[in-house]
Amino acid sequence: MKLLSLGSGSGGNATLLQSGGTTLLIDCGFSLRELESRLAQVDLTASSIDALLLTHEHGDHVKGAATLSRRYNVPVWSTAGTSRGCKWHQASQLHHFHANGNSFHIGEVEVTPFTVPHDAAEPCQYLFQANKKRLGILTDSGCITAHIIAQLQGVDALVLEFNHDSKMLEQGPYPPFLQRRVGGNHGHLSNCQSADLLRQLDHQRWKYLIGAHVSEKNNAKRLVRDAVHGVDNSLSERLQILEQHGPSQWFAV
Repeated sequence: MKLLSLGSGSGGNATLLQSGGTTLLIDCGFSLRELESRLAQVDLTASSIDALLLTHEHGDHVKGAATLSRRYNVPVWSTAGTSRGCKWHQASQLHHFHANGNSFHIGEVEVTPFTVPHDAAEPCQYLFQANKKRLGILTDSGCITAHIIAQLQGVDALVLEFNHDSKMLEQGPYPPFLQRRVGGNHGHLSNCQSADLLRQLDHQRWKYLIGAHVSEKNNAKRLVRDAVHGVDNSLSERLQILEQHGPSQWFAV
C-alpha cells in the first residue's frame, strides 16, 4: 500500500492511495482540469481511479468531485450528510456509509471511516488496511476525541493535519470570526493539538508521519517540525510535510 498527495491545504486537497490493482482518490478539491494536470505529473490518468472517497462537502475537498465522477464514471463513497451537502445529482454512482467505524472493501483495500468534529454536515476521516498494513488519515478536525485516538492506535503510518500555529492565527490576517472558526472545536487542528495526539499514539514503528493541510498564512514548516521534535526527535526525522501546489512523492506504508 502506498500514498501520494496531489496537493494539501485550503487551496485544494486530493490524495491517492494504491494497493495492488486498486487506486483510490480521497477527496477532489481541484477542478477536473487541475486534477488531470497533477495526475499527469505522476504518470497517471483519471481513468485509473477506481473510487472516490469524500471526507466532507467543503469546496477545498469536493470542487471537482462531481465532474470527475460524471466524466470518468468514478463511483463516489461518502456519508449521507456529505452527499446532501454536495447535492450529488451530478455524480455517477453514489455509495453511502455510516461513519461509525464499520469497515467495507473497495478492491484490495479495507476502508474504515470514523467520525470527527468539524463544521460540516457529517464529516469523517479514514483508516485503510491492505497487506497487513494500516494507514490513518486525520485532517479537518477541530479537536482530538477519545474515539479518534482509539481509531488511530496501531497504524503503521499517519497523515495528520498541522493546520495552524495558534499565535500566528491570532496575529494573522484572518478576521476574528474566521479565527474563531479555524481555532474552534469544530475547526482545524493546531500544531499543539496534533503534537498532543502523537504523544498518545505508539509511533515507534511508523516509517512516516505525513504533515497535511498546513496553512500558508497561519503556519510554517519549521513550526510543524518543532512541534513534532518536541514529541520525539526520531519522529521528527521521519516527518514529511505535504505541499499545496504540487504532488508529493509516493510514500510506501
